[in-house]
Amino acid sequence: MRRRWPILAVTIPLLVGWSLTGAFPASAAQHYGVTGPGGLVQPGGPVSGLGSPISTIATGTPQVSSGTPRISSGTPRISTGSLQDGAAGQNAGGGRQYTTVVTSSNWSGYAATSSTTQFTSVSSSWVQPTGSCTSGDQYAAFWVGLDGYSSSTVEQTGSEVDCAGRTPRYYGWYEMYPGASSDYANPVSPGDHFTASVTYSGSNQFVLVLSDTTKGWTQTQTQTLAGAARSSAEVIAEAPCCTSRGGILPLTNFGTVNFTGATAATTAKPTAASLATFNPVEITMPDVSVSSLTSSGAFSVKYTGSGSRFPFPFGF
Repeated sequence: MRRRWPILAVTIPLLVGWSLTGAFPASAAQHYGVTGPGGLVQPGGPVSGLGSPISTIATGTPQVSSGTPRISSGTPRISTGSLQDGAAGQNAGGGRQYTTVVTSSNWSGYAATSSTTQFTSVSSSWVQPTGSCTSGDQYAAFWVGLDGYSSSTVEQTGSEVDCAGRTPRYYGWYEMYPGASSDYANPVSPGDHFTASVTYSGSNQFVLVLSDTTKGWTQTQTQTLAGAARSSAEVIAEAPCCTSRGGILPLTNFGTVNFTGATAATTAKPTAASLATFNPVEITMPDVSVSSLTSSGAFSVKYTGSGSRFPFPFGF
């Protein structure tokens, strides 16, 4: 999904012979993912195929703001303001919390949203999971970012495991979507401990930091992006894009990825706090299950392998 143009909202017919969409940036950047017939496919970009809430997990009576959650025109997303700051809040009578679950075709994890304040940072840690590669090409990305849930930009950094047949490939990357993406040449192995953060530093500037504390390397990027809404902060396991028709690619069997210490901050709450304190939306996608988010900002995403995505080139 790290492309130079917006993701098209499409239904994905399973037709044999679709080629992968080229994702080479205009500059001669290095890339370390799996290359398909149409070019390199990489992670990143806004949530796709976001549906209406499918359930509400609550310890009290859920209270959703006025208005029915709706899909905006164009790329499927929940329209800004259709849910109250992430579709989660407190019971007016007892202050009890609840979380709304929504479906997506490419994101799984948690996203905090707000229509009343702007997010200034997001961070989390995870252990790079092992890709189980048997045949075909598959892809899985793990990242933190600002925007993309209810806006058209994403400022993000993370790691990935792609399968080229039976061979897994691991690497780190960052992206200022819809701008070109970049991969890091630093070595990545399964079991490496990652910490990542995206911070807004003012004047349209973002600082993206990715650290592999196992290997002992850190990459820091200061990037400029005008017009970013900063309307969401998310910690995500993703099935990357794209086929030639804008469809989602087959997901790598990554076992389980455990995120810990997920935090966020806003202009109204400038001190970073657990993502759980922002009552985030839980997002699910095909072939995975998402655990509950703990008060310390920990959760896991598990590959369940329902078989709804076919290995390339079959179905794409």
